[in-house]
Amino acid sequence: MTLTAALLDPYLTGSAAARPLITFYDDATGERVELSAITTANWAAKAANLLRDECDVEPGTPVAVLLPAHWQTAAVLLAAWWCGAEVVADPASAAWVLCDADRVDLALAAEPAGGIVALSLDAFGKGIPGLPAGVVDFAPEVRLHGDQFTPWDAVPGNAPALAGSTVAEVLADARGRASALGIGAGDRVLSTSEWNSVDGVTDGLLSVLVTGASLVQCRNADPAVLDRRAAAEKATVRLG
Repeated sequence: MTLTAALLDPYLTGSAAARPLITFYDDATGERVELSAITTANWAAKAANLLRDECDVEPGTPVAVLLPAHWQTAAVLLAAWWCGAEVVADPASAAWVLCDADRVDLALAAEPAGGIVALSLDAFGKGIPGLPAGVVDFAPEVRLHGDQFTPWDAVPGNAPALAGSTVAEVLADARGRASALGIGAGDRVLSTSEWNSVDGVTDGLLSVLVTGASLVQCRNADPAVLDRRAAAEKATVRLG
């Protein structure tokens, strides 16, 4: 089983599939996006089809993700794991680097053997003008791909999924962190944490998904509104 299947399959049954799984706020832009488990899976599938069909990402491919804590970041992380890729911390050791517009130069400097996928993270799906030749513009390309994904090859149980850890090890680490952070099934987790490290991804995303909780992720958070937002979103746990 891929890490994505292990995380998402429990959400995709019965009424849980239509409930909010990821709610995203950006206080700098006023953006609010809410994704159900079904919608999250559809976006992850579209991104996985892009990574496999256009980038040849397959089991064992090292992929670096240089992106902020964002709903699209969640989608591409799940996409990479669905393909069986290993998400690595160092872009210099990656075959493919997924980055935002501000880090295209950093990705280019890493000289990944496969290439670079750049995400605008735009709420309306706009691409990034003026990208260097060969850099894949995620927003217009991902729309061309289907919202269902079936891996071509089984992912070996001992294959690394995150910084050298196997799926089983990643899940065990995430459960341990969820327990330490007080996250349980059905919790609504409001978070301002970043995902710019392995620990950040484990605490801020994986510990939520592995327990059957849901996430309210706040980017560029305005401290003055967080208490009110926590009440409005019925948050039961806060991170960051």
